[in-house]
Amino acid sequence: MDTYSLFRQIADSWVLLALFVFFISCILWAWRPGSRAQHQEASALIFRDEKTGCARECATCDCKPKLDMPHDNA
Repeated sequence: MDTYSLFRQIADSWVLLALFVFFISCILWAWRPGSRAQHQEASALIFRDEKTGCARECATCDCKPKLDMPHDNA
């Protein structure tokens, strides 16, 4: 048996089985009990630095756009 045929037979059987087991274990790891808190924390990461409750109405608001600054339209 030449090398190509040997590697092809191994890839068609054992490597395919190993990748399938790895895929199923990744799914089970993601859906494991107790991981809900980690998933909720990860889903809220993009809002971590967002200021809450700002209506952009106060005089000293950092969110309010500065009208006296020249805009570069080049």
